[in-house]
Amino acid sequence: MTARTPSEVYNWRVYATAFAATWAAVMMGYDSAFIGTSVSLTSFKDEFGLENLSAAAFATVSANIVSAFQAGCFFGAFFGYPIGYYWGRKYGLLLSSLVFCLGSALQVGASSKTGLGLIYGGRVVCGLGIGVASNLAPIYVAEISPPAIRGRLVGMYEFCWQIGGVIGFWINYGTTLNIPAGHKQWVIAFAIQLIPGGLLFFGSLFLTESPRWLMSRDREDAALRSLMYLRNLPKDAHYVQEELSETREAIRHERSLAGAGFWGPLRTVFSSPNLLWRLFLAQSLFAWQNATGINAINYYSPTIFKSVGVSGSSSLLTTGVYGIIKMVGAVIWLLYLIDTLGRRKLLYIGSIGGCLCMYYVGAYIAIADPAAHPSTTLTAGGESAVAFLYIWTIFYSPTWNRNSMASEAFPQHVRTFTGACTSASNWLYTFIIARFTPDMFLSMGYGVYIFFATLMVLSVPYVFFFIPETKLIPLEYMDELFGADVKAWNANRIVLERIAAQHANISSQDQAEQGKSDISMREEDNKDERY
Repeated sequence: MTARTPSEVYNWRVYATAFAATWAAVMMGYDSAFIGTSVSLTSFKDEFGLENLSAAAFATVSANIVSAFQAGCFFGAFFGYPIGYYWGRKYGLLLSSLVFCLGSALQVGASSKTGLGLIYGGRVVCGLGIGVASNLAPIYVAEISPPAIRGRLVGMYEFCWQIGGVIGFWINYGTTLNIPAGHKQWVIAFAIQLIPGGLLFFGSLFLTESPRWLMSRDREDAALRSLMYLRNLPKDAHYVQEELSETREAIRHERSLAGAGFWGPLRTVFSSPNLLWRLFLAQSLFAWQNATGINAINYYSPTIFKSVGVSGSSSLLTTGVYGIIKMVGAVIWLLYLIDTLGRRKLLYIGSIGGCLCMYYVGAYIAIADPAAHPSTTLTAGGESAVAFLYIWTIFYSPTWNRNSMASEAFPQHVRTFTGACTSASNWLYTFIIARFTPDMFLSMGYGVYIFFATLMVLSVPYVFFFIPETKLIPLEYMDELFGADVKAWNANRIVLERIAAQHANISSQDQAEQGKSDISMREEDNKDERY
């Protein structure tokens, strides 16, 4: 790419296009936050006859409602690969928004007459749409972004996720304060899902298709028009022609590596032990991410805060504050920490700080046993437990909140397929946590916090021995970073030294060539003087 990027490239169109696509993340963040509090509302329980169920029976119903969404997401993530390959990014996102809105409408149509069937079915359908979008939206944004602002635009995806989460955490607090208990009170939170889903649908109508996808389908004229629109430059602009040429060459190279067609990336990954190892590591990080307890807190926050003595509408208020803290931590991660401290250090900090907080909360519940001593006001010990849950969030949000390896560790020609695999694995682990957390609280009590804290301790040696630091490593050197001749704890230093040595050699060769050229020119000058 040319050294100087024209100022026209950083225009409103590329920002607006990326923002429209990342509304998919608002849908995901909202669901992770609102559903747990909605199911806990007395009005919801009364509507579907759940108020007289035993604690164990209600835990099962609650877990089924929450986890039906993740089950749909798991399969949707895999569907995202063929949909993105054959239909493209634009129409894939359009389809995902339609499916999501259909699922949301089904849930809104549920009542005491229909029973929970529409809730279950609607959440599975919503999950299918979200699974597709979770695969395609980050890929689309990365493909349309100018290199200099790619990180910023891709980061909007995480930011939108947190926006959806904050809205989801606060929505039921607002409805309980302002709307009398009844059908309308609980259904509002379900109906609000239609807003981000509808905005993604209408936004997708105006998206321009990814130039890179169009080039991969040999539609160069359409790719040129899309690139002209996104870069705000005429077709004969040097920047546009150079980017088009580089994309054409990159696709040709990828086809030579993976083979043309739908199955090429699959053959490449499954025939390469190194790529399979990277895929395992990227998927395992999602397992460790869920082992922090994040999705237990996200989906069952009222249960979490109730366990330390918070009751009534106060549990919804404390949940809302938790959402704000989580969003602020994610923003700090995006703007500063990830490129300053690197990945491994952040994971160490998150695990060590987070486990201490979890151990404290577990110890408080074990000693004070707030469930056996109910109170309308929170004790000093309970306040300290809530504070440590907030501190845990401060440690988690800028550290384990995002698995960057899923997007950094793989070559471009297989990234769409590996993205589908890693996204599906994330939803699988989230499903496991969402399905079994209520049962864990019934059978383990305070042991749930000890369990998650211990897993966070175990994540530290795992990261040390198996997860290399990707900070400052160009994507072209990922093969070396994950090579068999380096270890995870020193791979970053060794690869950076190799890169520096290669650059030094190139510089020396350039100087030698320049020296030879100077000598040749002097000889020619002397020859001219003799004649």
